[in-house]
Amino acid sequence: MKTRHLGRTGLKVSEICLGTMTFGNQCDQPTSFAILDRAWEGGVNFLDTADVYPLGGGLERVGRTEEIVGAWLRERGLRDKVVLATKAAGRMGEGSNDQGLSRYHLMQAVEASLRRLGTDHIDLYQVHSPDPETPIEETLEALTELVRRGMVRYIGCSNFSAWMLAGALWASDLRCLARFDSVQPRYNLIFRMIEDELLPLCRQHGVGVIAYNPLAGGMLSGRYRFDQEVAEGRFTLGHGSGEMYRRRYWNQAVFSAVDRMAGLAREAGLGMVELAVAWVLAQPGLSSAIVGASKPEQLAASLAASDIDLPAEVLTSLDGLWYDLPRERDPRLARR
Repeated sequence: MKTRHLGRTGLKVSEICLGTMTFGNQCDQPTSFAILDRAWEGGVNFLDTADVYPLGGGLERVGRTEEIVGAWLRERGLRDKVVLATKAAGRMGEGSNDQGLSRYHLMQAVEASLRRLGTDHIDLYQVHSPDPETPIEETLEALTELVRRGMVRYIGCSNFSAWMLAGALWASDLRCLARFDSVQPRYNLIFRMIEDELLPLCRQHGVGVIAYNPLAGGMLSGRYRFDQEVAEGRFTLGHGSGEMYRRRYWNQAVFSAVDRMAGLAREAGLGMVELAVAWVLAQPGLSSAIVGASKPEQLAASLAASDIDLPAEVLTSLDGLWYDLPRERDPRLARR
């Protein structure tokens, strides 16, 4: 497993990061431990979680994923050998301050995550999503204090657009605050919006890119068929999670693109999972790609992608999957 620097920092992470949002809902603790063991044996030293995980678990299960990850780190004695990343912003309770990026919530959230993870510090603490109700300066000041206290080593953001990240970097420079050293966007063969602005911004300013959804929720594995009932998995999760994934990917145009991808994978002599993850890792400016699993054996193909160098002609052929997909106009921009 190769490692890469997290942006301009000196921190090195495995180019495959294990995502854990299945732990505690789709996976029980023994299965989660088996997945973690398989990833570690495969050279993964980078784990990503969040306080609101597991995905689709609802408020009654928030925090369970961090507890499982913390228990595994403790039992295996690996805390000092793993780069541990978690996130905060999502709703953790019914109260009005139980979500968001206010100083009030972040201070509570980081202390709760540390307890669940069973550690005294978080290597990469990320804001999970933008909070339009909180000034970015307030968020960065709180995060800077956590870094100075030693509770957090590096900070990052997730689901930020280019203009949001640019504003945050500017605020950090202007006020001498800790800066976001990474961004975590959705990125895969059939969703490449970040190439227009976010990726060039990150390359220019040395911000590491940790891509999530490289398999498009499993769509790029080829396991789903448009004319069949939705199979149990990411697309059927409760609490709105399955619906979100169906909105993203469950349409005829995407399935047609996946069929084309299957043909290209056969021509290249690769499995679809290997091809999809290898493509993400081949893009300039990427620090790591987050892969997940609900069974340990599902990791084999994703881990193998780290050793694959795709030829230029394969990369060119794959471009058509995205460029030929129809573009949907934002209805807010339509003339009235």
